[in-house]
Amino acid sequence: MAINEPSDSLPLADVFRAANELVAAGLIEDWALGGALAAIYYVEPFTTYDADIFFISKDKGLTAGVPAISSHLQSQGWQVEREHLLVRGFPVQFLAAGGLAEEAVREAERIDYEGVPAKVFRAEHIVAIAASVGRAKDKARIEQLLRQADLDKTYLENVLQRHKLKLPKI
Repeated sequence: MAINEPSDSLPLADVFRAANELVAAGLIEDWALGGALAAIYYVEPFTTYDADIFFISKDKGLTAGVPAISSHLQSQGWQVEREHLLVRGFPVQFLAAGGLAEEAVREAERIDYEGVPAKVFRAEHIVAIAASVGRAKDKARIEQLLRQADLDKTYLENVLQRHKLKLPKI
């Protein structure tokens, strides 16, 4: 199957393989899966329509980051649709990580996904990032993670304090 053909299943192995190739090519320093798909790693599945790959840029120049990533992945057959790159019709958003998100990338859990090394934000960082954004869906995500994920409460409190965040009233 060509990389840009739609698929019935999420092409996460392709996404993770591409992110690892970006590191190998020297375009980014590190990366991790964040957002809703990262939350699904810890809780019961729910609907989401894209993958959020947070990255730490290796080069801080004007052509670094998303433009370099986009160019590289397009040369590999990925397509562009608004703010997303598409692999087999599945949207992926590459987001530069700073502050809390950069910490989440650096401390992400290492996993193996279909034989591909990958990283996924820790549940505690997903909660903290959701608290920092504060939308209704983020509050719901916090509530779901607090109920279903095996959170390290001390670690979560340290992250929240370090970034001057509070959990919303649930």
